[in-house]
Amino acid sequence: MEMAIPARRRSIGAFEVGRVLPFAKRRMVGPFVFLDHMGPMSMAAPIPHTADVRPHPHIGLATVTYLFDGEMTHRDSLGVTQAIRPGEVNWMTAGRGISHSERFDGMRADGGNMHGLQAWVALPEADEETAPAFDHYDAEALPRFTESGMSARLIAGSAFGMTSAVKTRSPLFYIDARLDAGTRLGLPSGHRERAIYIVQGRVEVDGQAYDPGQMIVFGSAESPSIRALDAAHVVLLGGEPLGPRHIWWNFVSSRKERIEQAKADWQAGRIALPPHDKDEMIPLPEERKPKPEPMS
Repeated sequence: MEMAIPARRRSIGAFEVGRVLPFAKRRMVGPFVFLDHMGPMSMAAPIPHTADVRPHPHIGLATVTYLFDGEMTHRDSLGVTQAIRPGEVNWMTAGRGISHSERFDGMRADGGNMHGLQAWVALPEADEETAPAFDHYDAEALPRFTESGMSARLIAGSAFGMTSAVKTRSPLFYIDARLDAGTRLGLPSGHRERAIYIVQGRVEVDGQAYDPGQMIVFGSAESPSIRALDAAHVVLLGGEPLGPRHIWWNFVSSRKERIEQAKADWQAGRIALPPHDKDEMIPLPEERKPKPEPMS
């Protein structure tokens, strides 16, 4: 085990998230450069529009939204409007530049529980300036597998002899797994960087107990013994490293100067807004120390 990373509480407007990546001593795991744990939380009806994440820009990455509970509505500058529900995947490739908002339209009237993960996957250098794109995948499109005491869904990438339908641009794996108490779990092999994030329940790794809200990062040569101490919900992720990336606010790039260009583009209105969200946006934060936290 290389290290344990605690989720730190961060505000993204109307609610808080547990921010796992980036971490000061571990900026990335494979191509995963960012991970936020949203909830679990109960949202009272009616959910105000101030709880929505207003339009904001991205470059150089793919955002990956995956819910365990609740519903969100994605709108982007390509004109896409797409609701996401538990077990589905919204995969937005920012490439050279895109903006989007995340709304609670489907839950607004009645409220309800919200719980999920938002990840950012860095793009390979050759793809950082690709055309922006958006893909949605229903839960039925994602491989599911069960073993004694475990049920799991392969969100993206390849692992355990399976490949997800989700289109990716570098080798990775991303797995949602539920474990009965006492169940043992192995990590996918063939990936240089690997980690497990504990969503709920407690997990024992090589005799050491870990609590919810912790990510355990492993070396490529390790074959750790992972056991659920309680009924546990975990996420496995990792892949091949892409090299260092610079992050500022919502921008990710292998080149510092490209982030400076993205700042200027958003401030000057050169990154379009979603067609249905042209009346509001999140302005470029003022530069200060510490640097602004990314939005989900």
